Amino acid sequence: MPFKISLLGSNLSMKYFILSLVLYQFICLRAQAPKYSNEFLHLGVGANAFAMGNAVVATTNDVSSGYWNPAGLTGATEWLQVSAMHSEYFAGIAKYDYLGISHSIGKKGVLGFSFLRFGVDDIPNTTQLIDNDGRINYDNITTFTAGDYAFMGSYAKSMAIPGMSLGGTVKVIHRRVGDFAKSWGFGLDIGLKYQLHSHWRFGIVARDASSTFNAWIFNLSQDMQQVFISTGNEIPTNGLELSLPRFITGVAYTHAIGKDKGFNILTEFDIDATTDGMRNTLLKSNTFSLDPHLGVQLSFKEIVHVRGGVSSIQQFQAIDGTKEWGLQPNLGLGIGIKGFNLDYAFTRLGAAEAGYYTHIFSLKFKLSQPNKK
Repeated sequence: MPFKISLLGSNLSMKYFILSLVLYQFICLRAQAPKYSNEFLHLGVGANAFAMGNAVVATTNDVSSGYWNPAGLTGATEWLQVSAMHSEYFAGIAKYDYLGISHSIGKKGVLGFSFLRFGVDDIPNTTQLIDNDGRINYDNITTFTAGDYAFMGSYAKSMAIPGMSLGGTVKVIHRRVGDFAKSWGFGLDIGLKYQLHSHWRFGIVARDASSTFNAWIFNLSQDMQQVFISTGNEIPTNGLELSLPRFITGVAYTHAIGKDKGFNILTEFDIDATTDGMRNTLLKSNTFSLDPHLGVQLSFKEIVHVRGGVSSIQQFQAIDGTKEWGLQPNLGLGIGIKGFNLDYAFTRLGAAEAGYYTHIFSLKFKLSQPNKK
């Protein structure tokens, strides 16, 4: 669907101009295109996972498992675990936040809760920039927020088969674009983990196993509708948006280095299989696409962790029309001391020539049950 808009006034910054265009594109396309729906749910959580290229579904065993693989929550044996993360994208224009809590209930299993927000704040609404007399009036510019929110409840339990665990996550999704549009959605993730001896671990997750849906409601004033008509854009209507299932499989191998030195190395290889058609991934078809990613971690006595990973292997097209392959490198460091973990990741978004570098920090606390007097 073509998108056209005419904006006057050179005093508006390029940042505001671009965000205004993004908003209109978002409103016009959101209720129609099923591909890339709820993509904010696939960014990842935890600096440790980002540093490993998000290759963690087989090894995740803490509070963040409610997001990555709910079956891994069985590793959060403490009475309470709390994790938080904040990151910013595109020079701070977009902000991404995560909060996770898990609670062990003994042999009955582990409960978890996760909250995600990805938002762009203070977007200028320029639809009333030109008043009824045809004059440019900057006082008519207001601001709004475009935010995506996810609330996740998880449960995991160890199975009768030694080393195997099963878990599930129920997701409630809320998306809002100012007062113009909003949606509510529901979905389900199912995960399985299996550990073979002390070296091999396997994991599989079915995200949006039931096909997550979002019901969109648009609330456009008469003036807003007139702007859509005058700029040649279709007026969006209420409708449903589906997120088709995505399957992630992972295999990990852990090996100690030396004898009684406290060093060990962990390597995990994951493959994301999407079912919503062709995507820009390493392997793709008209039915599904495969996106492999790899992570490596070197640890010393669970105190210091050095991590690296490779993800998002894609083909990019340059301005001159030539195509080349690129990938997303990831690096990170983690420190753990007596129930407290601080993790850092340094990653790049987009093609090799795009200077979108991001610093990500996350915290994790492990708390024992308070003594009862």
